[in-house]
Amino acid sequence: MAATTSSNNALHSRIARQSPEWLTRGVMYQVWLRSFTPEGTLRAATEKLAHVAGTGATIIYLSPVCLQDDDIRQEFWSERQKKCGFNNPKNPYRIKDYNAVDPEYGTDDDLRAFVNEAHRLGMRVLLDLVYFHCGPTSVLMEHPGYFKKNPDGTIATGEWHFPVLNYESPELREYMWKNMERWITDFDMDGFRCDVSDAVPLDFWEEARARLTPLRPDLVILAEGERAADQLSAFDIDYGFSWYYVTRDVFAGKKNASEMRTLWQRVASERPRGNRVLRFTENHDFANDTGTNRVETMWGSAGAEAMLAVNFTLDGVPFIYNGQEIADASPQSIYTRLPVHWELMTQAKAKSRLAFCRDLCRLRGTERALSQGDVVWIDNNQPDSVLSFIRAIGNEQIAVIVNLSKLPVKTSIAVENISAFEPLMTRGTTCTMTAQDKGDFILGAYGFYIGTCKK
Repeated sequence: MAATTSSNNALHSRIARQSPEWLTRGVMYQVWLRSFTPEGTLRAATEKLAHVAGTGATIIYLSPVCLQDDDIRQEFWSERQKKCGFNNPKNPYRIKDYNAVDPEYGTDDDLRAFVNEAHRLGMRVLLDLVYFHCGPTSVLMEHPGYFKKNPDGTIATGEWHFPVLNYESPELREYMWKNMERWITDFDMDGFRCDVSDAVPLDFWEEARARLTPLRPDLVILAEGERAADQLSAFDIDYGFSWYYVTRDVFAGKKNASEMRTLWQRVASERPRGNRVLRFTENHDFANDTGTNRVETMWGSAGAEAMLAVNFTLDGVPFIYNGQEIADASPQSIYTRLPVHWELMTQAKAKSRLAFCRDLCRLRGTERALSQGDVVWIDNNQPDSVLSFIRAIGNEQIAVIVNLSKLPVKTSIAVENISAFEPLMTRGTTCTMTAQDKGDFILGAYGFYIGTCKK
C-alpha cells in the first residue's frame, strides 16, 4: 500500500501533457454508424453531420470502420455477441484488415468525404482503433509472431475470445504505427480513440505519439481506459468509466451523491495535474442490444438532463451519444442496424432535449471557466442528493448546484459573494440569498442551478 501511495503522489506532482484547445474546449459526439442512420453507411452519416454541428458538438468520435472478420465459428465470438441473438459474425471490434474500409460502411472515398464534411462544418474527427485483439481470420495471421501464445503454442484469445496481439513483436508495433500514420496522411484524421488501451503497453502509445506529432501537431488521442500515467506523454484524455459507474449507482439509489465528489477528489489526487476525463452517461457499450438499459429508461428524461448538466459543467470533456440529443430510448446494438428514431424530432420531448443540449454546448463555448477553470467543491447540507461546486478562472466564477434525486430538496450553500451570482441556466429551482455569503436553494426533482459571477 505504501508503494502505491508513493507512486500516486509522484504522479500527482507531475503535469499532464498540454493538449490542443479544440479538445479542451470541445464537446464530443459519438457517431455509431449502425445506429446513426437507417442505412448505416458513411455516405448517409455524412449527410447528417450538419445536424451534429447544429447541436454545438465540435468533435466527432467515429466507430470502427475497418474490415470486420466474418468468421462464423462462435468459439471466436464474444459472449455478448452470442447472447444478442442477431447471429451476425461481423463485429466492428473484431478486425480482419486494418487497412481496409468495410464495404458495409462504404469506401475509402466515402470515409474521406465524411472527414472533409466534418471539417467544413468546423468539427474534428477521431477514429476508433482496435489494437488489442483482432479476428481469427485476420490478414495478420500470416505473421504468427504477431500473436500471444498459449503454453501449447496455440494463439491466445482474450476476454472476448478474439486472438490477442503480441506487442513484444517489433514488427507488429511497426505495422500498427504505420496504420495510424495512414489514417492521418490518407484520410486527414485529427486523432484516435483507442479501444482497450490499458491492455496495450503504454510505451507503444508513447512512441505512436512521437511518430505522429510531426504529421499532425495538434493530434488528440483518447484512451478507452483509466491508466494513471496515460496523460504524461501518450494520451490527451481518458474515459471516465469510474465516474460513469458511480453515477449509475447514485441514480439506482445504491450510493449517495457525495460519493461522486469523493471519487473526483481521489482521482484528482492520484493523477498528473491537469488530467482530463471524458464524461459520458451513455455510449455504444452501455446502449447495446436492449432498450432497458438506456439512460432515458433508467433515469427518466429529467434525471438524464440533470446529469448532462453536471458533465457539461465539471472539468473534462462532455460527451453526447448519437440520439441522446433527442432523448432517443430505442434499442441499439453493436451487432446489427437498429437506427435512432430520428422521426421523433418533430415531437415536443425531442425538441426540448435538443434545445437543452444546444444551451449546454453554448455555455461550454462562451464561459471559459467551464473549460479552463479550477474545480472548487462547495459543502451543502444535503450531500446525499446534491452536488455543488464552483468553476473559477481569474475573476470569473460559475456556480453549479444539482439535485440528483427524484425528490425536491432545500439546501443551503455558503459561497463568497453568492448574492452577486446571476443565473445562466436553471431547472425547477428557486433561490433566496439570505446573506452576502449564503443562499438557500429549493431544487425540484432533478433540479439544478448554474449561475455566474464576475468578482
